Amino acid sequence: MLENLKKEVVKIAQEADRSGLCKHRSGNFSIRDEKTGYVVVTPSGVDREELTFHDICVVDLEASVIEIETNVRPTSELLMHLQVYKTREDVLAVSHTHSRFATAFAVLKKEIPAIVYECANLSLKDGVIPVASYGRPGTKELSESVIEPIKRSDVILLEGHGVLAVDKDAKESLLKAHYVEELAEVYYRTLVINGGKEPKAFSVEELGKWQYPSEIKLNK
Repeated sequence: MLENLKKEVVKIAQEADRSGLCKHRSGNFSIRDEKTGYVVVTPSGVDREELTFHDICVVDLEASVIEIETNVRPTSELLMHLQVYKTREDVLAVSHTHSRFATAFAVLKKEIPAIVYECANLSLKDGVIPVASYGRPGTKELSESVIEPIKRSDVILLEGHGVLAVDKDAKESLLKAHYVEELAEVYYRTLVINGGKEPKAFSVEELGKWQYPSEIKLNK
């Protein structure tokens, strides 16, 4: 069932591991099938390099397991993924990573401001990457903590935990997780260079003004 989506989830999870966004068994990834509404999600406790599409679990939005081929269980953070899909009908993919710079700000419960213009691609309605209040991993409290911030941004930090990135496309959700880590590192280095003083950030209005240059004449 949903073999192609399962293979895509495996590819995304292994790319996240190889690029350092999350290592070994940390982090989790899912894709929602538009036709059935089912979600394919990574299992708990399987090393990424050993992961195959047979290990990917299929569940519904009420956390009922529809299909598991091997002796695994869905990630313990499944409720968080399902809550995102219930909150944002436009979202079809969720990437949860534990990248180092971004997680450092999550530990501090510190929002990351839009200090580079590439933040225009992250749907930051308030001009910052928001932080979801702490909820123990795997709990209903964690899943409920993401509801409001994920309405305000396609990327959020989880207090004391990591990063959540969403999109209609799995590759794009992972790309957004990469952007968050790169932005977090730039922000950290800027604070160090600037003696701890906050750098200038772009306003929501300015971020919303980007357009493809009209001067570029495309052949039709």
